[in-house]
Amino acid sequence: MGEKSIQKKRYILETARKVFMEKGFKKVTMKDIVEACDISRGGLYLYFESTSQIFQEVMKLESEETDDVFSDNITEDATAADILVLFLQEQKKELLRREDTLTQAIYEYYFENQPGKKNNILKKQFDSAVKIIEKLIEIGVDNGEFYCDDCQGTARNIMFVLEGLKISAQTIGITEEAVDREITFILKFLGLEL
Repeated sequence: MGEKSIQKKRYILETARKVFMEKGFKKVTMKDIVEACDISRGGLYLYFESTSQIFQEVMKLESEETDDVFSDNITEDATAADILVLFLQEQKKELLRREDTLTQAIYEYYFENQPGKKNNILKKQFDSAVKIIEKLIEIGVDNGEFYCDDCQGTARNIMFVLEGLKISAQTIGITEEAVDREITFILKFLGLEL
């Protein structure tokens, strides 16, 4: 794929992301994306076959950008505690962001396309995050920053709390105080005080 084609595909994905943020996943059609991109239907089908395929690419792009933002904020001398606090603060920002979020679309996509599938991308991301947090907690325990006798269980619990908060943010609403309370509880459980 040439540079021009790569740029066009990226433009389609960035524009489609806005459409998914606005409408969710279920209501978006290829026509919506064609109109938002101001391209021909054939032009869109050159790159993508379906809204599902576009959405999968949008999720990959979103994940890469989130990883980049997180990685860029980690200093060379950061401790395990610093990294965990940064991770939780980034999660807080995402939870409190009511606009410009793909959360609703992501859940719609998975409820429609992924129930029971072995290769569920959301589950893979969840499991990967658990492993990363587990390793971070283990390093923190080894360095004397954290106290934890079940690093894997604690990491899994942290991710379940964050997932619950994401759903709550989209359904019943959540306050900054509520998010801060949960983050404080996580850190206290590990022996950290903010």
